[in-house]
Amino acid sequence: MPQWPQLPGAPWPPADRVLVEQLRMVHANAPLSFGVTMLVAAITVWLLQSAGALALSWAWLVCVALASALAVTLARRFLQSAEPLLAAAQAVRATGLLYSFYGGLWGLLPWLALDQASPATTIWLLCAVACVLAGGGNLMAPVLPAFNGFALLLAPPLALKLMLMDRPGFFLLGVGVLLMLFTLLGQTARTARLLRSVIELRLAHETMGDRLREESARAERARADADAARQDAERANLAKSTFLAAASHDLRQPIHAQGLFLEVLAGTPLTRYQSEVLASARSASAASAQMLDTLLDFSRIEAGVVKPHTQAFALQTLFHKIENDLAPLADAKALAYRARETGALVDSDAALVELILRNLMSNAIRYTERGGVLIAARRRGAALVVEVRDTGIGIALEHQQEVFREFHQLGNPERDRRKGLGLGLAIAQGLAHALGHALTLSSTPGRGSVFRLSLPASRAAAVPAAVLVAGAFAPTAPDLRGVRVLVLDDDASVRAGMAHLLHSWGCECDTAGSISEALALAQQRRPALLITDYRLREQHTGAQAIAALRAQSGRHLPALMITGDTAPERLREALATGVPLLHKPVLPARLFESVTQLLLVAG
Repeated sequence: MPQWPQLPGAPWPPADRVLVEQLRMVHANAPLSFGVTMLVAAITVWLLQSAGALALSWAWLVCVALASALAVTLARRFLQSAEPLLAAAQAVRATGLLYSFYGGLWGLLPWLALDQASPATTIWLLCAVACVLAGGGNLMAPVLPAFNGFALLLAPPLALKLMLMDRPGFFLLGVGVLLMLFTLLGQTARTARLLRSVIELRLAHETMGDRLREESARAERARADADAARQDAERANLAKSTFLAAASHDLRQPIHAQGLFLEVLAGTPLTRYQSEVLASARSASAASAQMLDTLLDFSRIEAGVVKPHTQAFALQTLFHKIENDLAPLADAKALAYRARETGALVDSDAALVELILRNLMSNAIRYTERGGVLIAARRRGAALVVEVRDTGIGIALEHQQEVFREFHQLGNPERDRRKGLGLGLAIAQGLAHALGHALTLSSTPGRGSVFRLSLPASRAAAVPAAVLVAGAFAPTAPDLRGVRVLVLDDDASVRAGMAHLLHSWGCECDTAGSISEALALAQQRRPALLITDYRLREQHTGAQAIAALRAQSGRHLPALMITGDTAPERLREALATGVPLLHKPVLPARLFESVTQLLLVAG
């Protein structure tokens, strides 16, 4: 007998469920089987009556009909039961008793009929009983006790009657009936086991199917929940970006104007006390501008407008620049600032790599109270690995990925602005990703951290150091005296600040708050240069203003755009114009440099 394998992960069905299915198989076939048996019984009684061999034939037939009707009724009631599991045990007992009684009726028939039956009727009767016995095996095999009771009350009485009859060969017929009984009992037992295995396997499949449907529904719900959570996160991220862009723009306007006024004030005669106060005000303004520049760097990464310009350059040039700017910060905290000399050349974007290393070094100094910081380059095969080491507070393993998340800071619950905004490492990682470089971290709490930036080594000649120095002035700056500049900005304080600063440089300045005002002023006094805000009133842009003024003048008017907007889509739009773009707050020196360069190019 083959053993059916159990499905992995599917529980084997309980016995009561198997029993219900066995009963269903029996009772589903009961009406047809008992209908055929009643027909055979009726033909048998008709033959016996015609031979005048059975006075009680009609009484026997009535008993068979009643037993058949009870069997069919029992089958119908069980199949229509609302709780078959509860009725299964009673149904098994009732089925066994009823079918055993039915077998006894057919076992009684030979004792009532064979003595008076003709040879032809005897042959029919024996064939009918044999067919009923074999049919009972097919019908009752799923519920083996019912068949056993049926067969044992039918076949042995028939065999005994044949053996006791004084007719030639009937004894052997009785022996044959017993052999048939034993064969049927064995075959039906094997069939019962096979049917039970089939039922168990089917139920296991159904259980597995139910489980798969449940898991599928659960997975679908989880997927829907994940989609909803992702959409919520996207909406929250969009809201965050929108808020940051709006807040950044609104903050940049007054800080930009403040810087302009402070620069103008610095060029006037001041007392010593006034100079000290002015220095403090300029320092506070510079700190605010630095934070806003950090937000701008983060927005540029989110906007995807960071476009690397790969070229070969010497790492030592960057090391010197960073040391000149950040070593005083380390000295102020009594930290040792070390930078190992290197002659290595790498292929990357020098400005972006500088920003990454500057953020890493600033972070190292900020979170180190004793010891020092180190920046060094080590060769690793075809790559140069720049290491930034510190002896600071360190970062626990479970937090080492979180520190690269925007606005996440360790050890700064009070949000001390001197510890930054929590964007330095997020910016460093974003830039490294944009460049295709690996940025990794290893750290031990209480002992310090090591950030490693992997850069491709280069064998090409390095570009001149002067090219890498951002913000270098032109060697011969033009005289701005008498140069007419048209300033277009919808913020009155910015217009006033720009006018004062440009006048201090000797420029003649006209200011306008809208494109129509600018067009009217340009008709009256032809400007040599246009400085415009990017976002203007009535949903207009600086790009539209530049196009309108150039169309009116019929020439390529030199133009410079300044924006306080850091929304990713605005950054992409502004950069797509190809017009030089500065971000508020603009340092006066950077503005002077841009103005002089535009005038030099314009001739």
